[in-house]
Amino acid sequence: MQSTMLKAKLHKAVVTHAVLNYEGSCAIDGKLLDLAGLREYEQIDIYNVTNGERFTTYIIRGEDNSGIISINGAAAHKAGVGDTIIICAYGSYSEAELINFKPRLIYMNPDNTVSHSSNAIPVQVA
Repeated sequence: MQSTMLKAKLHKAVVTHAVLNYEGSCAIDGKLLDLAGLREYEQIDIYNVTNGERFTTYIIRGEDNSGIISINGAAAHKAGVGDTIIICAYGSYSEAELINFKPRLIYMNPDNTVSHSSNAIPVQVA
């Protein structure tokens, strides 16, 4: 039996570009991809904290150490420069893989540098 789980997340990244006349996808700084364990052409979900939009696209590699988060093509209607977003990737895992499973959670500063990373989300209190 397979379970779909959160694989990786870039939490509160800031959109640096929104390019409507582009082939599509989301360009992400290559160093952030490596840190989060994400791959070019991998499917991602984007949750726009600024306007509430949610959409699916795929990754293209952006220039290393540039801080680029570019929402391209039709998705550029759903996020603008300066918007705060959460980028998530999911994967399917067997029960055996889940025994030691931990997602890669990367928390961003407003300039798209890394604030800190974790492999667990704190328990939400009432």
